[in-house]
Amino acid sequence: MSAQTMIERARAIQDWMIEIRRDFHKYPELSSQEMRTCDMITSYLKSLEIPYKTFNHHYGVIGLIRGKGSSTVALRADMDALPIEDRKHIEYASQNSGVMHACGHDAHMTILLGAARLLAEDKNSLQGNVLLVFQPAEETTGGAKQMIEDGIFDDSVKAIFGLHVSTEIPTGKIGIRYGQMNAASDMLTLKILGKSTHGAYPHEGIDAIVIAGQMISALQTIVSRATDPRDSAVLTFGTIRGGSQNNIIADEVTLTGTLRTLSPSTREALNDKIRQYVEYIPKGMGGRGILERIKGYPALTNHPQWVELIIKTATSLLGKDAILQLEKPSLGVEDFAYFLEKIPGAFYQLGCRNEAKGTIHPGHNDLFDIDEDCLPIGASLQAACALEALSSF
Repeated sequence: MSAQTMIERARAIQDWMIEIRRDFHKYPELSSQEMRTCDMITSYLKSLEIPYKTFNHHYGVIGLIRGKGSSTVALRADMDALPIEDRKHIEYASQNSGVMHACGHDAHMTILLGAARLLAEDKNSLQGNVLLVFQPAEETTGGAKQMIEDGIFDDSVKAIFGLHVSTEIPTGKIGIRYGQMNAASDMLTLKILGKSTHGAYPHEGIDAIVIAGQMISALQTIVSRATDPRDSAVLTFGTIRGGSQNNIIADEVTLTGTLRTLSPSTREALNDKIRQYVEYIPKGMGGRGILERIKGYPALTNHPQWVELIIKTATSLLGKDAILQLEKPSLGVEDFAYFLEKIPGAFYQLGCRNEAKGTIHPGHNDLFDIDEDCLPIGASLQAACALEALSSF
């Protein structure tokens, strides 16, 4: 099938995709609560006569389009929404108070269903199988890891592709890069313990707030003075809580933050350095520091072979000017990284920015929306990548 035929077929079902996407957008569900979303996905797969499987302990769905070969290519979409109030004044604005598809996962699911329809209609020409992965809980618990632990991949799965819509890229273009696309994350909770006393007699206590101030200043130097300046890292503390009254020396302060890194060695080195600071700075001031680290997602690293395939396929579909080689990785995180640790593949950004239509607001913003002309582009590109990959085995 030619690239031109693929994108023409995708545009022929654009109205169908828009209807699906607006339904998802109108009824978003938070991580690990994607019950209705799961039901809608399975109903569409059933209508396309695609066998599917659901799970007892989460709302993920996998479907399998069988072709004539033994090799399998996986395509992934995430399902969950965010705890954000939708402020758009449109017919398909969220009907679930305080919940919104503000990161484009509604578009991702729609694009995967569109790709599934294109592939299912032409499955007799498939030189292998296509695994459709609808993954829950990307925004919170890393549903990708859970699905891997569920054993959704067998030895036949040779490659996996994923995408994310972006209002930083115009509709009709994609953004991609070799190597790292997204950072790794760690969630940090830092507790400082001192000794309370009357504010008029500070020498009789140990001021946890003063220690916290020293800690915040010192920890910021870890990136500026303990990290190779050619590397990238971000350490941010988003909350600080402590004290009970204006005339009482606080005996406890808790800070929470996040560390974002690109290099695995830098990630571990900075966590070790943070732990040293937390142990020794409060101790030197008479207090005690406790650090809790929760490892978040790993860095997302694309595999060169599959980046090249996406570039080749997108060039055939959209033209060479549609490919934006991203200069730098994002310090945001994406749990597709877990899939790429297990299966070779690549992840890219799909442009959905259209200033004339007002689709200019960034992800996680309460006015976020997409140019729906990106839907057939994404569907045709994902389907074409699967076909191209299967033909290479």
